[in-house]
Amino acid sequence: MKIAITSQNRREVTGHAGKCRKFWIYEIAEDSSPVVKDKKLLELPKEQSLHEHSGAEPHPLDVVNVFITGGMGGGMRQKLARKGIRGITTPETDPDKVIAAFLDGSLVEQSSDHDCECSGHGHDHHHGDGHGQSVFPKEDLLFNQ
Repeated sequence: MKIAITSQNRREVTGHAGKCRKFWIYEIAEDSSPVVKDKKLLELPKEQSLHEHSGAEPHPLDVVNVFITGGMGGGMRQKLARKGIRGITTPETDPDKVIAAFLDGSLVEQSSDHDCECSGHGHDHHHGDGHGQSVFPKEDLLFNQ
């Protein structure tokens, strides 16, 4: 399994997934208990940011199973879902802590401010109560190999 984490500054989980061009790619060994096998930084040119990419042709992130970010809108979630990629938003900023929590089943997904089906730009957001929920049970972690 491969997991991408948005990290424009190379240190923290960053938001605005569509504009991000730097991603930590974690390869997970799917043995009896999942562990990180490899971690690499993927840096994309501007024209390959998800915001700029048409989606019609292959993209370097098409190989991931899970995409974790600090924030994304409904359109981005749908774009990922069409490619079979699970999109997750989290308030946690440390990429390694995010991966550890994801693998042990404790990562809490935060509702994105832009999950309101709006364009995400040009108006204030006052939707929902901001409470997160567990991403999914541990037994569902290994999927979409």
